Amino acid sequence: MKRHIPLILIGFLLFVAAGDQVLPGALGTASTQTRTAMNNFVINLFSWQPQSKPYERTEKELQKLEERK
Repeated sequence: MKRHIPLILIGFLLFVAAGDQVLPGALGTASTQTRTAMNNFVINLFSWQPQSKPYERTEKELQKLEERK
């Protein structure tokens, strides 16, 4: 089984890289969808956005202080 792992990985990489150009019909579409999903996953790993705004509370307090004056 260990001998087959490099062949499986190479086959998968070829499927993702050029499957839509070589394979017909549904297999080509599956290759495109797989590549798109992998691209989106990698992009989302590096484009992290905090879900909270860390300075929002401070800005609200400053606005309240300015309104009191």
